[in-house]
Amino acid sequence: MKNLLLLVLFCFSITLQAQLPKNKLLKPGTISGKVVDKISNEPLPYVNIVVRDFAKKILTGGITNENGLFNIKDIPEGNSLVEVQFIGYKTFSTKIEISNKNNKVDLGTISLSEDSAQLNEIVVRAETSQVVQKVDRKVINVGKDLTATGTTASELLNNVQSVSVDSQTGGISLRGNDNVRVLVDGKPTNISAAQLLKQIPSTSIKSIELITNPSAKYNPEGMSGIINIILNKNANMGFNGSVDTGITAGHYVRYNASTNMNYKTGKVNFFGNYGYNGGNNYNYGFVNRPTVNRLQDFIFQNDNQSHLIKAGADIYLDKKNTLSFYTTQNWFDGDGNGRTLVTENGTTISNAPNVQLQNNQTGAYNVNYKREFEKEGHNLEFEATYSNTRAPEDAENKDLTKNSNDADFKVLNFFNDITNKSNNTLLNVDYTNPVSEKGKLEFGLEYREDNTSNINITNQDEIVFDNQGNSTIQPLGNSDFDYGRKIYSAYANYGHQFGKVTMQLGARFEQFKAEGNFNRDGNPSENVKQDIFSVYPSAFFTFNPSDKNQYQLSYSRRVDRPGISQVNPIREWSTPLITSIGNADLLPQFTNSFEANYTRQIKNGSVTFGTFYRAINDNISRVTYKDPNDPSNVKQVLSWTNFEDTSAYGLEFSLNYKIANWWRVNSSMDFYSQKQFGTVDLVNANAQRIEVTNEVFNARVSNNFKVSKRVNIQLFAMYRGPQEDIQWKTENMWMVNTGASLQVFDGKGSINFRVNDIFRGMKFAFNSENPFVQNGQFNWESQTAYIGFNYRFGSGKNKAKQRRQRDDNIKEGGAGF
Repeated sequence: MKNLLLLVLFCFSITLQAQLPKNKLLKPGTISGKVVDKISNEPLPYVNIVVRDFAKKILTGGITNENGLFNIKDIPEGNSLVEVQFIGYKTFSTKIEISNKNNKVDLGTISLSEDSAQLNEIVVRAETSQVVQKVDRKVINVGKDLTATGTTASELLNNVQSVSVDSQTGGISLRGNDNVRVLVDGKPTNISAAQLLKQIPSTSIKSIELITNPSAKYNPEGMSGIINIILNKNANMGFNGSVDTGITAGHYVRYNASTNMNYKTGKVNFFGNYGYNGGNNYNYGFVNRPTVNRLQDFIFQNDNQSHLIKAGADIYLDKKNTLSFYTTQNWFDGDGNGRTLVTENGTTISNAPNVQLQNNQTGAYNVNYKREFEKEGHNLEFEATYSNTRAPEDAENKDLTKNSNDADFKVLNFFNDITNKSNNTLLNVDYTNPVSEKGKLEFGLEYREDNTSNINITNQDEIVFDNQGNSTIQPLGNSDFDYGRKIYSAYANYGHQFGKVTMQLGARFEQFKAEGNFNRDGNPSENVKQDIFSVYPSAFFTFNPSDKNQYQLSYSRRVDRPGISQVNPIREWSTPLITSIGNADLLPQFTNSFEANYTRQIKNGSVTFGTFYRAINDNISRVTYKDPNDPSNVKQVLSWTNFEDTSAYGLEFSLNYKIANWWRVNSSMDFYSQKQFGTVDLVNANAQRIEVTNEVFNARVSNNFKVSKRVNIQLFAMYRGPQEDIQWKTENMWMVNTGASLQVFDGKGSINFRVNDIFRGMKFAFNSENPFVQNGQFNWESQTAYIGFNYRFGSGKNKAKQRRQRDDNIKEGGAGF
């Protein structure tokens, strides 16, 4: 909403500029000041400042920035009238005089009072998502997108430019690369991104930030950048809220519900939201090896129930001190079952059903204190976050072609009783000081600690071969591991404005320490230990030749440190023919990233062009090789390894355009290319070196049609081109969605309907020649129908007021979380 209002007010400001008198100004003057809310003393961004003569003719104008500050130039000599206008507030006006002796007028702090007469006409949320290009990120303010209602964050992100989500595995990628860092409210989480995104309802999301080339103030993890999901946090006066509920029908029926509420009085704002998703999900697929007539047929069914709660408060102690705190609680229950059917020459050789019961509980706790000094923009901020996760899992695997009398019965018939625990601590201090009118200095300290422990109790056996090829069956044994990481960081940024050019240079210094102990009964412990010091420089340059044109050039150094599942040498999961393990010798991957963007404001919207180049060292990638413990030569292992240095580049285009009053288009296209090098069969010392160039084209377009004051229709389409890596070639996939919305109860409620993947174009199809000739395809419930209801209630005060800077987890000039 904030950025939508910014766009409207910016266009209004341009209109004001167009009405300026054409005669030359002999002695122009300037006015400056700050606009705040009278009750809370919060700065009010994007407020209209209008300068008129006494005949009410507009002379010039402008808007306040995100700190509520304004500075308006080219005011004619003589007496004028200044009006401060903002929706939901009473207009403030005052007289000024510009003369030879006084051509710079400081209006000081202007406090605006609420105007209850205007409040009922304010729209809370845009009909469609709006994309705003900032200096170091794209901000997608999530609207009431009709094709995304009733979905999860995972499905919503598939509608976002440059982002792709694997609907089969839940894996997320940015600009064609899955080395991306996912944050919630600017904070890391203890659970995997794939699982996290399935737990967050789309109605609980306020905005999504794509930070493709973060500055030195950010944690450098994630080669392709950062995706930050910001949850709703209201700040309306009085008691306000909304309720969403709906039903999704595909192969099965699923339910969703959410509510967002806040109560604000005086200098305290209490807020909270709750989201629920529940129901069955159905997936199926196959993997075929035609050279040996062997077919694996898969069916997966998951009955998932997820709950998400965010609650907290903002306390405005005085004009200079603010204390905020909140907690986010996640509960996830997963009841998964499936089966793998293996046939050879039409004869069933394995029928292996499995059951997985998961119970994931995560709690995050955050406290933030900010101190503003006398000088504008001079502040000190302290933040502490702690999160804790408990994720036990019970799994049972069977093979119905085996019975208890078979010698290898417990190789394929076994149980796993798994205990997972993890916690995360994050402490950071940020200091900002505008050292001059054109310069700003930022520096800070951060400490982060991650700890993970796992215990796996199992009765599984394994087949062991000796040097002569003779086999014996032995207990696989229980396993456990502890893995911890500590990161000590310090950063410094300096920004300076030279006319129409803004520069920011910075560096981040990090000492990274990791230690892991992996144990399996009857085997020596395997240890992982790393102690690495690194420097991560960054540079940003922005050129604004006019209000309609902006050029950006940036550079940063990034790192991808192996995750616990990538380094864990203990078997993670297995099917009758595939086993997944980690690589304890995996090294970090470093990337030098360069990026350039151009944004053009046009009459009815905006256009953005972008390009990037990445030089990647010790590229981390998936690897598949023949199982060395399988003399039958039919089983394979999935793992990770470091390939040779490589590079990647890409082009992006996005358009946000209002074709007519009833038709708005939001579209994006991108093209990525990356070279990959490596070997596949690691068992063979003479394996042939492979080089692949992966070129991918993606496109999205969303059309919103306003049929009447009460009815909206949306049509969305996406295309994801074929891809190729060292081992796999995946086919293209595409999707067409449509939705409609009917406003009811005088605009306070809406009935929403959508149909996704109308033509069933979404599927994951692939083929490979290494280490086996094989092909396959996986499908999921992509074609669904949804109907839902939304209702907004409350006192309605201050619905136009924008949240203060910290609430959006956004700071100016590349500041960090």
